[in-house]
Amino acid sequence: MPVRRVRRIVRKIDAWTVLKVSFVLNTVGGLVWVLGVWVAWSIAVQRGIPDAFVDLFGRLTIAVSPDGELYFRVILMMAIIGVIVMTSIMTLGAVLYNLISDLVGGVELIMLEETTEPTPTQVSPQPRPVVHVPASNGASDLTAADTVEHP
Repeated sequence: MPVRRVRRIVRKIDAWTVLKVSFVLNTVGGLVWVLGVWVAWSIAVQRGIPDAFVDLFGRLTIAVSPDGELYFRVILMMAIIGVIVMTSIMTLGAVLYNLISDLVGGVELIMLEETTEPTPTQVSPQPRPVVHVPASNGASDLTAADTVEHP
């Protein structure tokens, strides 16, 4: 396949689109994080790990309670705050990029683009007419086919 170099310049990123896309992606990431912590906590409770920590800290005279509901609320609040903060940082980044690209012209990308059209072939030129000067007596032994050049 023929390949050609294409130069693209990214001059603007739409902040509204960045806001929507980053919100969806950060929300999905926050849900995955909350579910991952919940699964890990469930496995830890089944293995008795929180009770072992309570016993260990009890020997050290440190009061700890393995309150899973409180921990889950904290994790959920951290996920919500994380989604809001990361979405706002990404949107602010898009706005800053737009301001900076107005000054410097944007980011230039050079890509290779495959084309499906065949490469143009050499076009043969049209035959040119031949100038024929008749003999002095007016008689010529050339035919009409002899008055055009052939390749």
